Amino acid sequence: RVTMTGLNTAPPAPIFDTIEIDRRGQVDWLTLNRPESLNAINEQMVSDLRDYYGGLAENDYTRIVVMRGAGRAFCAGLDIKEGSERRSAAKPPLFGGGMGFQGYLAEVYIRMRRCPQPIISLVHGAACGGGFSFVLASDIRIAAESAKMNAAFIRIGLSACDMGSSYFLPRLVGTSVASELMLTGRFINAERCLSTNLVSEVVSDDKLE
Repeated sequence: RVTMTGLNTAPPAPIFDTIEIDRRGQVDWLTLNRPESLNAINEQMVSDLRDYYGGLAENDYTRIVVMRGAGRAFCAGLDIKEGSERRSAAKPPLFGGGMGFQGYLAEVYIRMRRCPQPIISLVHGAACGGGFSFVLASDIRIAAESAKMNAAFIRIGLSACDMGSSYFLPRLVGTSVASELMLTGRFINAERCLSTNLVSEVVSDDKLE
């Protein structure tokens, strides 16, 4: 339990395994921190993000969340390699094992939308699949020139509408562009992201923060 002694007293930043919270004043800088795998989403990251975003509703100190990725990319989507390793070890599958894990991950996006703090995503490099949906679920999106995003679900045999993409995308870019992206899995680069109103601004990578 954290006891608040006053609005100007920052509670300690929570500590997680796969995400890093850097509390700068009343702004939480949330970094997806699995750079060796391009911040791919594994079971632990889902647990960490669920806990963090779920706790924001009762956090009366944090005013804004800035979400970004460590290393060369924002988030490469589901960690398919980890899923393959689990199958090889005869562990229960995370992916392709029915709706169980999809529902578990989907709760992250629901908690992102329900938290009272605005979320700003700073996107560089790849934002794919579930990582793309992190971007879509944010309130404000700013892209680096290196950013490229796609709804990768259809490329791994999913429905193309996963993780809220069929809800978020049409509201951001219209049904025509949304259908193109969901049905083809094509990448959309930073310039086109700006022209379709998917992001608010495009800046050089060194100016992103």
